[in-house]
Amino acid sequence: MTAEDEARAYYAPEIARGVDRFFEPRRTECVWCGSSDLAVRAVTPDIVQHKPGVFTLDGCRACGHVFQNPRLTGEGLGFYYRDTYDGLGEASTEFGFGLVARDYRRRARTLRAHGAQPKRWLDVGAGFGHFCKEAKGVWPDTEFAGLDQGAGIVKGLDRGWVAQAHRGSFVDLAPELAGSYDVVSMHHYLEHTTEPFAEIEAAARVLDPGGFLQIEVPDPESAFARLFGNHWFQWMQPQHLHMFPHANLAKAVTDAGFEVVEVVRSKADLGHDFVFASLVVLNAFGPKPSRPWAKPTLVGRLRHYAALLTAVPTVAVAFVLDHTVRHLIPGHTNAYRLIARRV
Repeated sequence: MTAEDEARAYYAPEIARGVDRFFEPRRTECVWCGSSDLAVRAVTPDIVQHKPGVFTLDGCRACGHVFQNPRLTGEGLGFYYRDTYDGLGEASTEFGFGLVARDYRRRARTLRAHGAQPKRWLDVGAGFGHFCKEAKGVWPDTEFAGLDQGAGIVKGLDRGWVAQAHRGSFVDLAPELAGSYDVVSMHHYLEHTTEPFAEIEAAARVLDPGGFLQIEVPDPESAFARLFGNHWFQWMQPQHLHMFPHANLAKAVTDAGFEVVEVVRSKADLGHDFVFASLVVLNAFGPKPSRPWAKPTLVGRLRHYAALLTAVPTVAVAFVLDHTVRHLIPGHTNAYRLIARRV
């Protein structure tokens, strides 16, 4: 039996039972501030793998926090993450990680402006360890460790990309790692977590006074979140559970015992909003018909071929827009990086 056949054998009965069971009850109050003044920011399908299901992001009018509502249960997260970073999706995901080495080095250089001389650096949500591999070139005397719930971090250890590999929940592992590191980084990790306050508190526990916490997350206040609406790639449903306006995150970090020393915007920008929005639309219209959680149909194949035919000119135009008018739009940055020192 091939990996695809095994996947079909798993997904067929799961989908037959329906996906509504994967969601918690809808919340009527903001998970960040408790306000009941909520409004829908986006309603999207699974834009990562195109598994069945519809996901709603609510925004709080009082504090600006954006969160998945209703939120996926633990079982639901397991279903939708399956075959993304492992299994059928592992090779393509790792290929994508390898394309952004410049971004990893740019993140690693950020602490130079703050006089940091890190000896031991823990990257949380490290995946396979691609960031640690590139950051080692920026900080050759630093020992890099990676923490992730997936098996990829063990592969990173085998490849020599990390000196230590911690597999599991950061919140659960924090007590045994207390005081072990002088830098903790979370790059596009915190928005995936169910309890971001607990993650920040775990970082405070792991760091000694004077240590640095570096967090990079998508910016829900970006102009492109409004411009592209449901098609903004950074919503990245169903994986992104929380989206933090920078003022909210700064306050949460401060309350956990940190002093915010810098918020980086332009150098944290991931770019490519027009290209990714065009791909979101094309993939939603004609996703790959052979994916093992869907039954191939003639209509599905025709839609996929139509999407492929229009992809080149559509993406080409989007690419030009990304490299010409995008930077003229006020508030165009789609992510920010927050640096804080443990006090």
